[in-house]
Amino acid sequence: MPSYLAFLRGINVGGKHKLPMKELVAILEEVGCTNVKTYIQSGNAAFASKQRSRDKLAAEITAAIEAAKGFAPLVLLLAQHQLEAIVAANPFPTAQDDPKSLHFFFLTAPAKKPDLAALEKLKAADESYLLAGDVFYLHAPSGIGRSKLAEKVDRHLGVATTARNWRTVSKMLELARE
Repeated sequence: MPSYLAFLRGINVGGKHKLPMKELVAILEEVGCTNVKTYIQSGNAAFASKQRSRDKLAAEITAAIEAAKGFAPLVLLLAQHQLEAIVAANPFPTAQDDPKSLHFFFLTAPAKKPDLAALEKLKAADESYLLAGDVFYLHAPSGIGRSKLAEKVDRHLGVATTARNWRTVSKMLELARE
């Protein structure tokens, strides 16, 4: 049975779109997911599912959340082997020592016409980034909250993303392997 990782965008932020992880577990189980494990309150879940189509499963999860909670968050699904490949390809391995400085922006679709020149203009002197396939890696040693580049990634890539730091990505991969 395939192992998946779900990264939900925009839940439990600023008091909006509240979805306690206990309820997320119940919703995932309702759509047939098993061995569900969550990590922190920002919408991260690892689970197994008989469903082989990631797109279909993401749509089922979104619809189930909307039916239960009245909002439809972006649900980005990765197979375990995909996240393992993304982690192995991390272009900033030394940044792993400071897990809050290394960020993975998971793209919902390939960036067809990314404006990397605009991102380069926004980049702080200590920041580094790389767009590789469906992932935008960002090393922001001064913090993502201060990064002008980070807040404009979606706009300049031309595609929706959801971002997680190294600590979260590592923990999610650990949960998927259990």
